[in-house]
Amino acid sequence: MTFNELNLLEPISRALSNEGYTTPTPIQQQAIPVLLQRRDLLGCAQTGTGKTAAFAIPILQLLHQDELYKKGPAGIKALILTPTRELAAQIGESFAAYGKFLRIRHTVIFGGVSQKPQTDALRSGVDVLIATPGRLLDLMDQRFIKLDTIKFFVLDEADRMLDMGFVHDVKKVIARLPQKRQTLFFSATMPGEIASLANSILTNPVRVEVAPVSSTANTVKQQMYFVEKPNKRSLLLHLLKDQSIESALVFTRTKHGADKVAKDLVRAGVHAEAIHGNKSQNARIKALSNFKSRQTRVLVATDIAARGIDIDDLSHVINFELPNVPETYVHRIGRTGRAGASGIAISFCDTEEREYLRDIQKLIAKTVPVIDTHPYHSDELSGDATRPRMHQPSQNGGRRPKKQWSGHWRGKRHGR
Repeated sequence: MTFNELNLLEPISRALSNEGYTTPTPIQQQAIPVLLQRRDLLGCAQTGTGKTAAFAIPILQLLHQDELYKKGPAGIKALILTPTRELAAQIGESFAAYGKFLRIRHTVIFGGVSQKPQTDALRSGVDVLIATPGRLLDLMDQRFIKLDTIKFFVLDEADRMLDMGFVHDVKKVIARLPQKRQTLFFSATMPGEIASLANSILTNPVRVEVAPVSSTANTVKQQMYFVEKPNKRSLLLHLLKDQSIESALVFTRTKHGADKVAKDLVRAGVHAEAIHGNKSQNARIKALSNFKSRQTRVLVATDIAARGIDIDDLSHVINFELPNVPETYVHRIGRTGRAGASGIAISFCDTEEREYLRDIQKLIAKTVPVIDTHPYHSDELSGDATRPRMHQPSQNGGRRPKKQWSGHWRGKRHGR
């Protein structure tokens, strides 16, 4: 199927062609026709599946058609609610690209920056509003925003809203929306509270499900390194000696951890920056821009900061720390190996993370191959003889530290 077969308006088709888009992704193939029929939609899809275009394109088309026939009063017609600033900005870029040849105005609002440019844009008139919950409620309370003319409501990354503690804010926003509207609900996972929320706001929805969260792309080569916790930074520097790793997205579980890893890399002469929720909005945008332009070789991120960030041609993802939620592993390594390109996902596993590894391998229904020929390999951690091994040349001649684990270990389940 091509975009030409989706009955899109000429200005939108032209914009897609300018962007180099010819073939819709599976979620776009399924969602766009449904949404053009003005049906509610429940989309179970993770970042990287093309879901932004799946909802942005039909919303632009329907808004343009309604404008031609002057349906409805002036005011905000579409609200896209998203959990992070970075994702909001990227969705804004998508609306700008796909609506390039349409007279549909959009703006993006989020916290962490001055509200004046945002309120100025709102006063000028906006058709599509992309917002994070906190700043949206703030501007609603200040009477800069009214939602009584909303015809399209998109709740994006609903499970991440739950993770970040935004569900109460989301419900406040929903309570102020018109009852008569088209609702689009997207979530990578469907925990009980999210399923309940979906049921309460959707009317006879069409369910679209692609790339289940338990699946990992075949284009991503996964590797596991068993290493004692104190040796992780040394192992990371050892791997980055390989100049074929042109850029790497490194994940940590905490903001403090991200800062520490980035500082260690910079101290060792590696161009690296950290991105997380405590950074200012300008710092986060600059760090991401530097990474995309390859001025920064390594971007160290927390899961929440990285969610929704799309980086073209990312060759390596490195899990400096394994996530304590197995689905997060799938989200992380899905940053590479996109659109048919190949990628490598490297994970470090220490004693306390062995239980996380078991959960991950159970979820993805496969065993991640272990690379044991590196200078920081822990023999005791790799004691399971049934686990497949992979060997690669070591830049240190295969030498390993003399220090070994002693006694038995107990896996800890932090945050479960």
